[in-house]
This record gives sequence, structure tokens and C-alpha cells, in this order.
Amino acid sequence: MSIELLAPAGSPEALDAAVGEGADAVYLGLKNFNARMRSANFTYSRFEGALRALRRMGKKIYVTVNTVFEQREVDRMYQLLKYLAGLGPDGLIVQDFGVAAMVRDCFPSLKLHASTQMNIASARGANALSRRGVCRVVLARELALEEIQGIRANTNMELEVFVHGALCVSVSGVCLFSSYRGGKSANRGMCTQACRRRYGNEDEGGYYFSPSDLQLLEKVPGLAAAGVNSFKIEGRMKSAEYVGAVTSAYRRVIDAVSEGGEEKIRESIRQGREILRNDFARAKTFFYFDGPPAAPESPAEPQPPSKTPDSAPQTPALDWLNPAQDGGTGVNLGPLLKVKGAGPERRGLISAGAFPAAFSLPSAGDSIRLHRFDDSDRKSHKLVSVEPFTADGLPHAWISIPEGFEPGDGVYLIQTRAMGKRYTPVIPKDLDGFKRRPGRDKAPPLELAPARRGAAPFPEGIYAAISRIEDMYILQSSRPARLMLSYTRKAAAYLLGKGRSPLPFKPEEIMLVLDPFFPQAMEQPLGEEIPALLERGYRQFVINNPGHASFFRAAAPGREKPLLAAGPYLYIFNRWAEQFVCSLGAEAFVSPLENNRQNLEKTVSRNRRSLAFVTVFARPALFRIRADLSPVYRFRDFSGSRGERFTLISGPEGSQVLPEKPFSIVDKIPFLREAGFGRFILDLSGPPLKKAAYRDLMNAVKESLPLPGVSRFNWKDGFYQEAAQGE
Repeated sequence: MSIELLAPAGSPEALDAAVGEGADAVYLGLKNFNARMRSANFTYSRFEGALRALRRMGKKIYVTVNTVFEQREVDRMYQLLKYLAGLGPDGLIVQDFGVAAMVRDCFPSLKLHASTQMNIASARGANALSRRGVCRVVLARELALEEIQGIRANTNMELEVFVHGALCVSVSGVCLFSSYRGGKSANRGMCTQACRRRYGNEDEGGYYFSPSDLQLLEKVPGLAAAGVNSFKIEGRMKSAEYVGAVTSAYRRVIDAVSEGGEEKIRESIRQGREILRNDFARAKTFFYFDGPPAAPESPAEPQPPSKTPDSAPQTPALDWLNPAQDGGTGVNLGPLLKVKGAGPERRGLISAGAFPAAFSLPSAGDSIRLHRFDDSDRKSHKLVSVEPFTADGLPHAWISIPEGFEPGDGVYLIQTRAMGKRYTPVIPKDLDGFKRRPGRDKAPPLELAPARRGAAPFPEGIYAAISRIEDMYILQSSRPARLMLSYTRKAAAYLLGKGRSPLPFKPEEIMLVLDPFFPQAMEQPLGEEIPALLERGYRQFVINNPGHASFFRAAAPGREKPLLAAGPYLYIFNRWAEQFVCSLGAEAFVSPLENNRQNLEKTVSRNRRSLAFVTVFARPALFRIRADLSPVYRFRDFSGSRGERFTLISGPEGSQVLPEKPFSIVDKIPFLREAGFGRFILDLSGPPLKKAAYRDLMNAVKESLPLPGVSRFNWKDGFYQEAAQGE
């Protein structure tokens, strides 16, 4: 099997570096609908020039269309896909099920690759997409080699795996932090990297959630043996120099693996690590590669860190989180010791005694990043002048700095002038012949079948979601139309026979909510438990991952068919996505937590609103983290730089970060009822539920009263919008 080395091309210069260092394929974004809207991206003419040049070289080009789109953007998405279908790139990397449905129905010549944002971590998830026209899946990054091997053994799909670059602390595709803080959604390519920020608790502050960078150079032989088709480098926001260096390192190892010979492979890894030693990125980690977190059935105990690359941080239980490590990239040159001057004459003093011996003082033309001590500002700066001198036996230098930075602020070297390497340009200079643009076509109308009159699958009313069996007893005081219970390992044990007392709700009154992260390791437990649950009368489930649907494809003979609702993490932001999710077997769906009223009403036609659930109260999980962080962080509550308060909940099944300020639109229920919606979720999962809090919330619902101290999330203002850039 040939192994593809896939490199990022966030700019034409990065494209040149990737190709110059031997990438087999590149991935890039255009000006809209891609998950790196803050990168340079490609104009249409440059994209077409690159496409033609790469075809002549025998290399492949994949286009990222990996964000969700709203119903009002249907025509624009259709126009973009039609434009791409006319050119025929080698693949489209997509997140939105609506994009997948539109391609399948309207542009079947386009090859679909499921983005890592689709959160596919199991063979069942891959196969569910394969049956709907997807030919490759970019696996979630939170997987161990053993799990990847299990996926390969149970699917024929092409598998693409990230091997190098920045990581997200949250499980792929389910981070809501940036969106909650101001509508800049990671699912819309506008992530503000909340995980890289500094936070504090009553004892100390730190970069609690800023992970190290992935480096699997040493693991390439194992991944190749596991049958991975494509090795992907992250970095569409990175410089051409970075892309060239990383591509070069992995090219050496992949070639050595293909040629064979243990000594040759060892030498290629040594050479590759030397190339990567000064890549000006963060400390390195293998992440979960050597093994997933402790099995949920047993309490997680602190473990010594596994052997990692030399620069990996060492924490009590995880090698990829270090709260003392700044969330940015670059070589730490220490703090500014003094500052003088103003405007273009502004200068800051640094000392070579503050940074690694492997690095000398920077030179004019090098690039640095300055970082305010309180994390309030970060800025990149190309050094105009460097004035070196010796003091106390150590090299010092006055360096040019921009306004706004003072003594104590950090300085990081992010690129040296010497790093610059000239590559042959891929895109031709003359672009006059490339004049195609998306047209003004209207997308074909998509009208889904109306809900059957009088036969809505779920009753109207208030639905209460909880994550603890104990909270059921509190809900008895004001019983909801249905109880929605998070299907945790503890809940599974209780429902399947280990519970010592009868529950206050019957199985037919309970909907079981499956977790959005569905790794290969959970296939066997769920495959055994779901039939047992059906036998016990639990017939209503909320699925949050494409792989979940396969457990319900065939109902047991003589038994009532299970009722499925698509959860908020299947992201139905448009009618095409609604159609796709219906094909999975869902008969109703929960509107995404990030959604807004205008888009909800545009997406769901009036004759289908009896099939839609609207969450009206929640403390949404801003981060959902696979690892148990309790061995690392003993605190529960912490704060951000804007004074916001958050809660960290950790346990054997992972960790979540919740906002102190809940999302609430309970006072809008009457207006939603007028609009035809009748199923409302109070999401009370997270911390233990208190009787008084539940009583007050239900009173507010009954009286349609606004709650104090809450967030409207994106309900009123919608997503942050940034004007599309032209040529």
C-alpha cells in the first residue's frame, strides 16, 4: 500500500514549500466555508493555477469545505460546490452533513472526505458515512494506535490520520468555547483558541488547557503497518518555513518505511527529529497514541508519563498539558527587562541568559511574538533593529518592539531570517487564463416530508436532561414530559441490573443520550448493552454520532421499533443536514446549542416543527475532553481574563468545562410555541442538581420569566460574521 504524505497549504508560499519538500498531496481552503478563515487562503485564480500545476506534477489537491452552513447560505454553498465540481479537485474535506448531502444529490463526481470535525473515531462511524458516499475519513485525533488498528480491521474506508501539529484540548468537532464567548464558532472557522488562554483559580494561574503539539515521527512505522492511507500534517496557519521543515522530516521517514530496513528507518527518524528540533513550535507529545485513558469501569489513577519526544512537558498524569507552558508557539526568549522610546523608536531589552543555550541573540529580519504578561494581548513583530552588548558576562540586546508592551511581557522567537528557503513557485505568474468563479445559481428546493398529523414521535412539553441517576428523584417534584439521561458507564451499570432500588421513572419515560465521542473502544460495550436496554423497555435514544445509528438499524422481531432523535452534536444548521440525519434513522432532532432563532425557523419548515427539540436552558460543555484531568488539576472553579467563571468536572469518563453563567431562553417559550415548536429541553446535566434550583427554574418556565445572570449564547445575534474577501 502506498502511503500519502499530506501537507497544509495555507498560502501560496506554504504550497511551494510543501511541494518542494516532497508532499504527495496538499489541502487548502478558498475564501469561504473553511475551518481556517484566519489564514491567507486562496483566491479562485490562484487555486485554479495550483490545481493545473499539481495535476501536471502528479500530485493531489484537496479543498477544505469543512464548516457548517446556515440555511440562508444554501445558495452560496451550492454555487461553491458547482464551481468545484466543474474543476474536479481530488477531494473535498467536509464537516457539515448538509454539504455531504448536497454533494451526493447534486455533484456526485466530487469525492467526499469526512473532516476530523465530523468526530469519527470508530469503524461504525466510518461505515455509516461510507454508505452515504464518503470515501475517506480523517479520524478524530484522540485515538490510540490500538483503536486505529481496530477501525482498520472493520472498515474498507480510506483512513487519514494527523501525525504532526497543533492539537485541540476538546474532542474533535465538539468545542463550543469560542462560540459561547462571542459567536466566533470553531464550527464556522472562527476559533479564537480559548484553550490557549491563561486562566486562574484561588491558588494560582496557568495555561490549563493548552496542549502540546503532536509529533508522531517515531510512530510512522506503526501507523503504516496499521493500514493508514494518508499521513496528515496540521498547519494551514503556519509559515512556509514550518511547512517545509515538517514535510521534509516526514518525507524521509515515510520513504524509509516504504523501502524497508530497520537501520534505515532508525536513521531516517534520527534525521527527521533533528530537522524538527528547532521548528519554533510548542513542546511535543504522542497524545493518546500509546494508549487511551484508563478504562471507564475502573477509577483513573495517576500514571507516570509515557516516553515522549525530548521536548515534551512532564505532568503528573498527562504528558500533553503543562499549565506553566505559554499557549503560543516559538522559542521563549524570556521577559522584556526594560523598555525605552516610543513609536518606531520603541525598544525592549532581553538577555540571552533567559533562553535555551542552543539559540543565540536574534538578528534584524527575524520574527518574534510578544505576549502580555496577563494574556491580554499577543502580537507578531519583524525585528527592524537589534543592538547587542554584553553585561554581567551575558549577551544582551535592545530589540525593536511595537507599542503596548512593557517590562515583564514575554518575547518568543517564531522565525529567523536564515530559515527562509526559496522554493520553485507552483502557481504560474500569469493567471489571466484562470477566470472561473462561482455563479449565481439557486440551489434546488429541498422540501422534506411533513410530520404525520397527530403522530409526532415524541410528546409536547418540557424535557429535562440530567447526567446522574440521583437527580431523577429531584425531578419527581415537577415531572417532565420525558427525562433525558446521559448514558454514562455508571448509568449503564445501574440500568442493566446493578441498581438496588426502583427508579422513579419508567423506561418508556426515559430517553437515553449517547455521548458525541464514540471511540472504537466503545463499540463492543454499546453493541452488547443496547440490545439489553431494548429488552428492558428503553426504546428512546438520542444519537450524537453517525456511528450510533448502526446499533438500531434492525429492530428485534416482534418488538416495537426504537425511536431515535438526532442530538445537538450532529449539527443540523440547514435543511440538507436535516435530510442527511433523517437517513440515519432519526425521526426528530435537537437544534444545535449554537443555533439562533432566525436560522432555526428558516431551517425547520412549519410542517416539521413537531419533530424539533429546542434547548431553552443549559450550562453547555464548552470543552469535552477525553482524559480525566482530576489527577492533574485539583481545583473545580476557575476564571478567565474577562472575569468569567467556569467549572471543571472530571472523572473516569473524561472532563468537561462548563460556564458559570448558563444559557437561558426560558422566557422565549411562548414565542417559540407561537412559531410551532413544542418540545423544550432544560439541560440540567453537569454538577449535581439542587431541589431549590430546579423548583425556581420550573417556576420561571411556568411564568415565562427571564432568569437573572444568564447568557443568550448565539440565540439573538447568531454567529459572528466576517465579510468574505474577494480576489
